[in-house]
Formats: sequence, C-alpha cells, structure tokens
Amino acid sequence: MSRRNDAVVADIAGHAEGDLKRPLLVAGAGGVGREALDTALATGLEVAAFLDDKRAGETVRGLPVIRPEEAPREGRYLIGIADPQARLRLMGVLEGLGLVPVSLVHPRAIVAPHTEIAEGCLVQGGAYISSDVTLGSHSQVHYNATVGHDTVLGERVTVYPGGNVSGSVSLHDGATVGSNAVILQGLTVGEGAFVGAGAVATRDVPPRAVVIGSPARPIS
Repeated sequence: MSRRNDAVVADIAGHAEGDLKRPLLVAGAGGVGREALDTALATGLEVAAFLDDKRAGETVRGLPVIRPEEAPREGRYLIGIADPQARLRLMGVLEGLGLVPVSLVHPRAIVAPHTEIAEGCLVQGGAYISSDVTLGSHSQVHYNATVGHDTVLGERVTVYPGGNVSGSVSLHDGATVGSNAVILQGLTVGEGAFVGAGAVATRDVPPRAVVIGSPARPIS
C-alpha cells in the first residue's frame, strides 16, 4: 500500500501505534544496511537485528546478525542492500515468512508535499524529493541525491549518493542511477538499466543497458 506525504514525514514509515510493538529488522549488514540503521535511529526507532545469511552469528553495530528464517514472524523489515536483484530475491523470502515491509525516511531528508512513497523504501539524510514524485516499493534514494518534480520511480530503483534526477523522469523497475550521475528532464531509464557514476544521460536509456560518460553511452 502506498502512502501520500503531506509534509508529515514521520507517517511515511508506517509507524501506526500497533506497528511500533513489532520488531524492526534490517536485511543486509553491509554498508547500506548500516545506513538504514542510522536512518532508523535518527527517526527514534530501534532495530532489533540484522538479517544476513553470510554474517549470521556476528554482531554488527551492537546488534545480532541472524538468518532470515530466524526472524520473528511478527517482524517488520527494510532491505538495506543497494543491488535491485538482491532486493527482489529477499522480498520474496521475507514476505513468504510473513514479515511486513516498512519505509524509513531520514528526518534530514526533504520530501515535498504530494509525494507518494510505497512500502519498503529508504530515503537517506540530505536527499531531496520534489513535488508530486512517486517512489515504487523497495526503492532507495541515498544521501545528497535529488529527485525532480513529477518523476516516477518504479520498484527497487536505486539512486546512489549525489545522483541528480531531473523532473518528469521515468526510472523503470530495478534501474540504478550511480553516484553523481545526472538524468536530464523527461527521460526514461529502462528496466534494470545502470547509469554509471558521474554519467550524464541526455537520451533515454534502454532496458538492461549500462551507460557511462558525458554524454552517457552504452558500454560496448
């Protein structure tokens, strides 16, 4: 279910009073997972554990790391992994276990009115999301990234730190905008496409293409 933001950012995270009693879990104990933890703490939420098969049994930032199948079935989760395909796999696993996705928006992010943020999204500190933007489920806007007016992010889109997405852009499911990359006004970035760090997209990017440079060109 999507949520509309009318400048009350705290509500985007889905913090209904009853939900606060359900343990919050971050899937992924790597860099983005720890940034998701930072975002949760900045909003005043406690995280119960990380979910990570590869690091199960460790302690990260003072929290236990457990396998997804060990997660409490009443838990809420956010996937703190940048790879869209990894997020897709984990979505199926965690929801199959009965966990419920939530969104986290850092209090230092700016989210304009009439922006729609679906479940499972992560918006980090310093991000700016302009008016009438739509974020599809499990999308991420990292720190100091900007998303212009009327832009639509599909599911599992990632905008890395410093990415600049202009107005009226369409980022299809699983698309990635690299650090400090620029997507010009009105363009479409196809499903699963990757715009490399520092690239400037001046034309539409085909599905599953990898483009780099200024102007951005496909890798041959």
